[in-house]
Amino acid sequence: MLIDLHTHTSRHSWDATLSPEELIDQARSAGLDGVCLTEHDFFWDPDEARLLERRHGFLVLPAVEINTDDGHFLCYGLDRYIFGMHHSYELALHVRRAGGAIVAAHPYRRQMPPPGADALTALKALIRATHNPAYKYCAGIETLNGRGSMLENEFAQRVARRYGLPGTGASDAHQPDDVGRAATEFAREITSLEGLIEELNAGRFRAVNLRVPG
Repeated sequence: MLIDLHTHTSRHSWDATLSPEELIDQARSAGLDGVCLTEHDFFWDPDEARLLERRHGFLVLPAVEINTDDGHFLCYGLDRYIFGMHHSYELALHVRRAGGAIVAAHPYRRQMPPPGADALTALKALIRATHNPAYKYCAGIETLNGRGSMLENEFAQRVARRYGLPGTGASDAHQPDDVGRAATEFAREITSLEGLIEELNAGRFRAVNLRVPG
């Protein structure tokens, strides 16, 4: 099944214009089977997410995107923000205690070499990126981001391969036409957040390019 692991809505993300209803309608039209609501440092009420799921007959799972000193991380299984989560090691501690999972979002940000960089500079940037101390806590790395360029996603894929982590795909949707560009495919059926976390931590998934070049 296909799930978009990284989405934002106007309900709780200041930089999004996409309503939750639009997100679900667009995801269904794109052939997806579910979405995760990952607002910036904001936690959906699980009951509110379940209400959306029942109303639309479509899998809707609450999650979050946390901004840390080491980058942005998609967290599944947390239900509230606790001071100190801006440090990745503290975030990982809380996720572990909650029995959750972490995915590194858009790892190319602030890590890619400048345009036109020579081969040595590019290699050094890649090595620096793979030395991100937070990756050891992750179940996967987002290697297909629907809002990323082909070069950015290629860099993310090289980071994941070099670090030895599987890749996820997601739209990182902020507006309606973002939805359906990329997703994560799971071999097993997922009907709950607990099931999603189990599959993520087991590494049973792959990134799927639905519309993004490259």
